[in-house]
Amino acid sequence: MMDTKAPTITAGGALLARLKAVGVDYIFANSGTDFPPIIEGLAEASANQIPLPKAIVIPHENAAMGMAHGYYLATGRAQAVMAHTNVGLANCAIGAINAATEHVPMLVFSGRTPVVEKGRLGARTVPIGWGQEMRDQAAMIREAVKWDYELKFPEQAVDIVDRAYAISNSTPRGPVYLSLPREVLCEPCPSDALEGPATIAAATAGPRRADIEAAAKLLSEAKNPLIIAQRGAGSSEAFRTLSRLADDWGIALCQYWAIQLAAPTDHPMAVGGDPAEWIAKADLVLVIDCLAPWSPDIHTLQPGCKVVHIGEDPLYARFPVRNFPCDLALAGDTADVIIELSAAVSRFLPQTEDVRKARRAKVAAAAARRRTDVLERAAAGRGPVMTKAFVSTCLSKAIEGRDAAVLSELGVPLEELTLQSPDTWYQEPHSGGLGWCFPAALGMKLARQDRLIIATMGDGSYMFSNPVACHQIAEAANIPLLILVLNNSEWGAVRQSVLGVYPDGFAAKSNAMPLVSLSPSPDFTKVAAASRAWTAKVTEADDLMPTLQAAIEQVMVEKRQALVEIRIA
Repeated sequence: MMDTKAPTITAGGALLARLKAVGVDYIFANSGTDFPPIIEGLAEASANQIPLPKAIVIPHENAAMGMAHGYYLATGRAQAVMAHTNVGLANCAIGAINAATEHVPMLVFSGRTPVVEKGRLGARTVPIGWGQEMRDQAAMIREAVKWDYELKFPEQAVDIVDRAYAISNSTPRGPVYLSLPREVLCEPCPSDALEGPATIAAATAGPRRADIEAAAKLLSEAKNPLIIAQRGAGSSEAFRTLSRLADDWGIALCQYWAIQLAAPTDHPMAVGGDPAEWIAKADLVLVIDCLAPWSPDIHTLQPGCKVVHIGEDPLYARFPVRNFPCDLALAGDTADVIIELSAAVSRFLPQTEDVRKARRAKVAAAAARRRTDVLERAAAGRGPVMTKAFVSTCLSKAIEGRDAAVLSELGVPLEELTLQSPDTWYQEPHSGGLGWCFPAALGMKLARQDRLIIATMGDGSYMFSNPVACHQIAEAANIPLLILVLNNSEWGAVRQSVLGVYPDGFAAKSNAMPLVSLSPSPDFTKVAAASRAWTAKVTEADDLMPTLQAAIEQVMVEKRQALVEIRIA
């Protein structure tokens, strides 16, 4: 029983205050009729000078989820999203799927329609109190979260936040969900423990020493090793360590469908994003945090090739079908495993010098040829209608020497960019929940106001982001972001998928492929201009570079959001 003489605060206020205490900086919130105790709790805690996360009004839940995702990418700190009952939670589902796939921790909350119809503070007062009730509200996102619960009693608020935060940040990381009934949030809760340290620590996994030694031995004995990395190296130190490891050992490094960078794009061992040439002759593949390190329908390992997987969850247990060979799995924070493995294999350096030197020369020559070819093909894409590759090379030149990050959701490709730091490239999650890039970039820029953050999207991805909401957020929260919309008036990824499956089919031969066109295209500059953004359209290759430079000036000097719509082939 709660001591009625102890100082109290509404459970809504207690929960919010506890979020600040465990390390949450922002609550990205879309409020509804279930929010009176949350809003009252914010006001109550503020009046009592209790520290709180900053609550930002987000006019669409997909944007809230994307901003929490991007903020984590920039800071490594999990944030909170608050949505309105079941309908708000439904809009959170795509973001939860994206976060789960990419091991991004966040705390997702939504109200629950009041359980009672009368006789208790917080009881139902409007018709939607009946219409929004569900038998199992959490079922909508249960497959995408690590843990879910419904708050039962007000005195649980502090402990349940501690548990949620710890589970979300334990390896493998990911989102968690807590349902908040309105009546419970309205009840008083003890306030004496709101600002104390977290009572539950996150759990961090690590590989056995014997497995690290076994992986090091395999690497030292391999004749044609290959590294395939997809989600970066985990930290700046591990980025440098992996770059040095690949160079010391002369290992081809392929960044296949890279979500984040694991090594510089111009690293002497970087062989691009296509593993086909290298995987066919590899006798060891070191897979670094890859959901799908290759396509089994296209790429074939040679008999006897050993495969070592590294990552928070190297077997990606959430996914029912993922049958890539695995001779050794090193589970743990990717950065820690890379650093441990590099240290373990270093003792083999002296006796392998001749082999490593010869292999390094071959890989470096092949990598240099490939890089030259990529840039030459990109330069040829300047007209009469620009290609994505050409846009990518121009953007690379425009940001040269700047502290910048590029996010791409079917926007600019990685191959043609020259990026040399670990936090400079972020691609859309492999779960395919579109509408991610724009809000993720907003969250990243919110965390790092000093950086140039660039969100690049196809026209379809831009429309999926609910751009009216995102531009409103950028203006309201003063988040000067650069948005590039690469407009080909179609679902380009869908077209390529059809051609991949049916290269000589009827759809490929048709004058207008079904279910692909997005024509007539809206004027996207007017969408952005509605929120006072600086805008420009580019249809000629010669205009692209000066326009990019002018847009960057607007963002970094004038502190104004800017959108450039670029017509591409």
